[in-house]
Amino acid sequence: MDFSELIRQDMKPALGVTEPAAIALACARARALSKEPPKTVTVRVNSGIFKNAFTCGIPNTCKVGNEYAAALGCWFGRPDQELLVLDAITEEDVQFCEGQIEQGNVTVFMGEISPDISIQARVTTEHDVCEAEIRHRHTNVCYLCRNQVVLLDEREKTEDAQGESSVSLEEITLEQMFVFASQASEEELEFIREAYRVNRSLAEAGLASDRCTFTKALFQDNESLRISEDAEKTAVFFAGAAAEARVLGLNHPAMSITGSGNHGIISTLPLYAVAKAEGYSDLTLLRATALSYLVTMYIKQYSGILSALCGCAVAAGTGMACGIAMLRGGDLEAVVHTLYNMTNSIVGMICQGGNHGCVMKVISAVKTGFSAAKLGLSGLQIEACHGIGGETPEETMRNIGRIANPGMVQTEETIVEIMGRKNVVFPGDSL
Repeated sequence: MDFSELIRQDMKPALGVTEPAAIALACARARALSKEPPKTVTVRVNSGIFKNAFTCGIPNTCKVGNEYAAALGCWFGRPDQELLVLDAITEEDVQFCEGQIEQGNVTVFMGEISPDISIQARVTTEHDVCEAEIRHRHTNVCYLCRNQVVLLDEREKTEDAQGESSVSLEEITLEQMFVFASQASEEELEFIREAYRVNRSLAEAGLASDRCTFTKALFQDNESLRISEDAEKTAVFFAGAAAEARVLGLNHPAMSITGSGNHGIISTLPLYAVAKAEGYSDLTLLRATALSYLVTMYIKQYSGILSALCGCAVAAGTGMACGIAMLRGGDLEAVVHTLYNMTNSIVGMICQGGNHGCVMKVISAVKTGFSAAKLGLSGLQIEACHGIGGETPEETMRNIGRIANPGMVQTEETIVEIMGRKNVVFPGDSL
């Protein structure tokens, strides 16, 4: 199996949180089917999309939420840019869309409770009714229709592949991941450098922005240095800064993994911090990052793309912790210890959508990851008989996924109810 190619397929730049970007993309693709200007846009999303975009910052704006993502994507999104669909938005565009929302021309409502991705967009013009649908992956446009003439319909194909992505890790073991990461050449992993460039730039944008108040505090706690002698504080600063910049909608992309910018941030920047603070080589960093990515991807394959579980902290946090153990010279046994320690710590942290609260989850994940790796490197592990630990590392990672899906489906519904059920419609309702 070509592990480097699997990672390469999954890494994608994304502007802002990927759920608002996906909503914007669906609306932009629907609008592009007509040569006439839009009059209205209606969007039906599943609970994971609805929740994650609910109070999420929209790039290039000070606005948040599902309606602005839909409006900006419909009237001004660039459909050929995928998750960078909103990278050319101006203040005039925002003001125009604010008027469209106030006039009632933009409607977003929630359909089914599920950890998957489902977005149906309908754009009406003077003479046209245009539809686009995204399922299972943030950029997977599987249905296009104009005036009841179907132009693309790959929904059945998509349904057959539900739960699968373009990458598949189900048949591999943690040992195989570790062996690959330990032996991969710098040339094989060279492409990962781009993730560090993109995510570090995002962190710098957070540091430069007056809106990123948590970033300023984390920077001061790190002795007002980007790289201090304290690797953990440096890691918290970099990851926290990038996450805050992202959820507030600053105009800088993140390099996502498994469809999430925060997953990509947590999987990479803490490792970068350790490498720079403690003097590890670039090759050692790249190898540890490969392991971090693979563990994250493995867990997400079972938890679902979106769920009530905070995949950023739980899945990416576990990947990061394993990467730290490897970066600091740990062997496979140390990585296994670290994995079990993480399984018995922050698994169960809920997702409340993509918003400012993500910064606290990132901080918690990084600090827990450092503790889990430190203990794992000392030969200490919470034994498999406790909690949701499995007899093998692979079973343990699958168990983490099962906690999210199907374990937290009811939790998802409760979270959405608490957040506010404006324009919420449950199963059986159609667009």
